[in-house]
Amino acid sequence: MFCNSSLDIGLTMTKKKILVLCTGNSCRSQIAEGYLQHFANSKAEIYSAGVETHGVNPRAVATMKEDGIDISSHTSNNIDEYRSIDFDFIITVCDNAKERCPFFPSKAKKFHYNFPDPAKATGTELEILQQFRSVRQLIKDYCKQFVADYL
Repeated sequence: MFCNSSLDIGLTMTKKKILVLCTGNSCRSQIAEGYLQHFANSKAEIYSAGVETHGVNPRAVATMKEDGIDISSHTSNNIDEYRSIDFDFIITVCDNAKERCPFFPSKAKKFHYNFPDPAKATGTELEILQQFRSVRQLIKDYCKQFVADYL
């Protein structure tokens, strides 16, 4: 009797490991982590880190909540915490992180997009929130396309 299960012929898929890297791991990388988790679903393990740690920005949490994504349990992590992980993709989301990104002895494909830093927005609270929303949309579009293209 023959078994007709795809598991028997070894077609199990391994999850891709993606690192999103920013300067302080407070806004842009946190937003990208949230969207990559959302769009990739179970196809990838998503990590985010900074070359420094600044804590998760409350406005980033609030802005993502407006779009139905909860990042309130995210933590601000330092790149050194992930040295032992063999990433498939590393995405830098600001020029500073790209320039300061430490060498990773891996075969990870590297991607870069310099998103504006919403934490540097000035003006009224509404104007600042509009900047966060604008950057959120840029990151959302990027992440959706990244998942479509590479996962």
